[in-house]
Amino acid sequence: MNTKLTLLSAFFILMVSIGFAQKKNESQSIISGKVNISKYHSREALENMPKGELLVLYIERIEVIVNILPNIAFATKPGITMSTLGIPDTKENKKALEDNIEASTTYFDSTIEFQKKILPYSDTSDLISAILFYEETLKSLHTYNDFKKN
Repeated sequence: MNTKLTLLSAFFILMVSIGFAQKKNESQSIISGKVNISKYHSREALENMPKGELLVLYIERIEVIVNILPNIAFATKPGITMSTLGIPDTKENKKALEDNIEASTTYFDSTIEFQKKILPYSDTSDLISAILFYEETLKSLHTYNDFKKN
């Protein structure tokens, strides 16, 4: 019984290590994190929401914009990797992408920390206008390919 348990444990550890080893070789997506919102709103719908819900919507839209807009020259959707675009998968390029993702995460985290402290003091009508503006910006990503020269 003890031998079976030892063999089973060794097999489990081997499978877990193989799983992690394979993930390191995968190319990392240029766009990661939250990349879409669940719903677009009208001004009337937003005016009927409590300020707490508006704050959540505002922060959610910032997250999507921070994850997508700096990278639209490469991609507008997740799953696009450097290899997909024909960018050499070198150690330097991988490091640059990792540094970019880390910088975006740090920026987003500090922005959200600030927003959570200060945003509740904003005027509700300004908050609604900002949410609508962000949503229009996100909608325009659906037409991004119209600007590409074929």
